[in-house]
Amino acid sequence: MTEQPDKIEGAPLIRPSTTDHPLYEAVVNACRTVFDPEIPVNVFDLGLVYTIEISTENVVDIAMTLTAPGCPVAGEMPGWVEAAVESVGGVKEVKVAMTFDPPWGMEMMSDEARLELGFM
Repeated sequence: MTEQPDKIEGAPLIRPSTTDHPLYEAVVNACRTVFDPEIPVNVFDLGLVYTIEISTENVVDIAMTLTAPGCPVAGEMPGWVEAAVESVGGVKEVKVAMTFDPPWGMEMMSDEARLELGFM
């Protein structure tokens, strides 16, 4: 028996989000209410939210990262995102998982974030 690789070749590093779910936009808007305290931009536009998966039972699984593993609010920010998304009507449960694979990079920011931070 051969060992299976940890990653499937050609598979995206970031799982796609459930963008066609009716709650998707409301969940994104809730994520946009959470700000990195060191950067005046919300976590969604910063590119810290990698994946938003919403099940048919309205359970929301979020994969997110931080700008750096040593971020001073590393232990708190997932809870802030969870609380924000839990407030969305219709959401049954929220689970936030942290990952540093792939590591965050400035290219993950939205155009709005780049403009806010003076990179455009």
